[in-house]
Amino acid sequence: MIRGPGPWLLACAAGAGAVLFGAGREWASLTEAGRTAATLTGGEVTAAPSPLALAAGAAALAVLASRGAWRRVVAAVLALCGLGAAVAVWAGTTGLTLDAFPARPPGGDLEIVVRWAWPGATAAGGLLLAAAGVVAMVWGGRWRGMSGRYERPGTGGDAAATAGAPRSGREMWDAIDRGVDPTVEEPERSPDTDISRRN
Repeated sequence: MIRGPGPWLLACAAGAGAVLFGAGREWASLTEAGRTAATLTGGEVTAAPSPLALAAGAAALAVLASRGAWRRVVAAVLALCGLGAAVAVWAGTTGLTLDAFPARPPGGDLEIVVRWAWPGATAAGGLLLAAAGVVAMVWGGRWRGMSGRYERPGTGGDAAATAGAPRSGREMWDAIDRGVDPTVEEPERSPDTDISRRN
């Protein structure tokens, strides 16, 4: 099971890549007496998978950039995009008719041949994106955001709330004179410690 953000992001890239690549390949051909008369790519069979794959890729990056409830919402969008791509493949291939071939030749002995490898790869990519969205909904709350690596421990909003009121300018200069970082909360000292320092 992919639970970490690194492997998860690679899985999203693989799923989106499979959808985009598979949708650009030849899905079906129209044959007449054993001869290929016309062909259709995945984008001509159904236009939905490629835009949904791009939206899923953007949602994957947004998952890492968001936090809390918003991360779960974006992960749900990612899952729906992947599922929508897979459903579009199924609907497009099962509902394929002669009318889908704009350049079909006149004649009655025509047969539609579906090359299932590329629709299958496209659908598999969509299902991988859907699974990645579900994983992010369940375990994504434990991942750090993209901005978390640049935040110093103790400098966030929670730390500011627990540190009390901001120090005055005089207190900050006194802390610098003592060789203490004024931006970091000092531990409480007993009066005996202060007296021993003065002596």
